[in-house]
Amino acid sequence: MSLENWTQVTEFVLLGFPRSHILQSLLFLGLMVTYIVTASGNLLIIGLSWVSRRLHTQMYFFLRNLSFLELLLVSVVVPKMLVIILTGDHSISFASCILQSYLYFLLGTTDFFLLAVMSLDRYLAICRPLHYETLMSGRVCSQLVLASWLAGFLCVLCPTILMASLPFCGPRGIDHFFCDSWPLLRLSCGDTRLLELVAFVLSTAVLLGSLAVTLVSYACILATVFRAPTAAERKKAFSTCVSHLTVVVIVYGSSIFLYIRVSEAQSSLLNKGASVLSCIITPLLNPFIFSLHNDKVKQALRDALRWH
Repeated sequence: MSLENWTQVTEFVLLGFPRSHILQSLLFLGLMVTYIVTASGNLLIIGLSWVSRRLHTQMYFFLRNLSFLELLLVSVVVPKMLVIILTGDHSISFASCILQSYLYFLLGTTDFFLLAVMSLDRYLAICRPLHYETLMSGRVCSQLVLASWLAGFLCVLCPTILMASLPFCGPRGIDHFFCDSWPLLRLSCGDTRLLELVAFVLSTAVLLGSLAVTLVSYACILATVFRAPTAAERKKAFSTCVSHLTVVVIVYGSSIFLYIRVSEAQSSLLNKGASVLSCIITPLLNPFIFSLHNDKVKQALRDALRWH
């Protein structure tokens, strides 16, 4: 199509939903239950870490912020999916699509930085215990969380501006259940090479940079743990990292799939699967991961229930 005669698309159609009414009903029920459990679990973590004095430590400050971030992430995607299934209207306006894409990647990018900060926190707590309170003071913790959000904002801002500036002349169908950047990019009738380059450089830097901090932190932690004189001390030291390390594996594992480009059909399927894992499953699992293996959280919950 000649760019001289193109008409800007004002809305897109999300096509990543099953056509069967039975499957749609099951999907709606599953998403509704998942969203309620996810919201309740993360709000519980936020509330407990806020009111319980035993959880007023640096680790739980970061956990509270992670739960808040995960709650926002699932809220960016799932409510719109529920509305689409309930109403049967698969359309989404151009502005809403760009906004959803921006918020999704802002929260996802901030998630990487916050997980790296949490790795650094565990490193200082285990490897530098005598200097931990000084190096990881309340002010420093707040600055690190703010820096994570600011870095996420800046990393996603430029690609989003470039995406919003692209011409979209049709077709309007997005083969996904939300406005992910990759299927959206393929609908543009303009030159996307600059955006693809910027997005690749930034995403690679964020992924590998935050992963490097996490890997180095845990390498130092493992070296320190193995030098502990008794098995009980080794178990106690590493038990504080198990929950965080589990989330790191899930988050980075799902992100690695996004870099696998095979056939078109397989690529689309992997993209959807990785998106489900990162924006629905991970926020659902986080409260369970951080509470089931954490005696302090379980004790704080018992104290809250006893107080009421």
